[in-house]
Amino acid sequence: MTTPATAAAGANPYGLVPALQQGGLITQTVFGLLVVSLAFSLFIIFSKLFEQQKIINQAKKVRGSFWSAPNMRDAAAKLDKNSAYRQIVDDGIIAEEQHSKLTDPIDQHEWIHSSIIRSQNSIASKLGTGLAFLATVGSTAPFVGLFGTVIGIYRALIKIGMAGQASIDAVAGPVGEALIMTALGLAVAVPAVLGYNWLVRRNKTIIEGLTAFANDVHGYMISNGAVRPSYGTTKVGQPKVATTASGVQTKA
Repeated sequence: MTTPATAAAGANPYGLVPALQQGGLITQTVFGLLVVSLAFSLFIIFSKLFEQQKIINQAKKVRGSFWSAPNMRDAAAKLDKNSAYRQIVDDGIIAEEQHSKLTDPIDQHEWIHSSIIRSQNSIASKLGTGLAFLATVGSTAPFVGLFGTVIGIYRALIKIGMAGQASIDAVAGPVGEALIMTALGLAVAVPAVLGYNWLVRRNKTIIEGLTAFANDVHGYMISNGAVRPSYGTTKVGQPKVATTASGVQTKA
């Protein structure tokens, strides 16, 4: 074993690389699992944030121009082809066209509503992809790091027994290895837990907006365009119009 007395000048015999070399296959495997988990966690966090931001930007476009169109088809044409809001509208239009082809009598509003709900659930499921991995990493990474810690302490105790005394030279390497595994386990778990909670909270806000929009689309379709939400401002002297979640307008 290389000691501080025999180490090359400027080299650190108790750094990360020496600890992995001395720890053997188990320590290297634990280190690899934690690094891979951290890389995948960061990838999921940033990719989901990008995906969520796209839907948030789409919501702004809906509020700005969607409901000013004369009919639902023209309104859908104003949205991006891959927009989550466009998917809800397209599924609603398809359901409206298919209703007349049904052989069993089903209320139109129920048929459209079920189609819109399926579309909404599909979007919510896509938003939740990868979050289970973050939750798993956040809950298991500290224990994986703890396993590496136990192995390091075990190796330190073996060296103490072989040396017959607890000298610094004998235990510094294994104890340092144990502390590195503990720190790495926490470094992997903390971003995963924070990212998971943040993404879940943003998903909840996005889904609430999609639900309100889906209700508005449903109300518009079953009323033949008579019921639609109002995002514009009212003129002076006119009563303010409040829009419910289902798109029903009432005077304040």
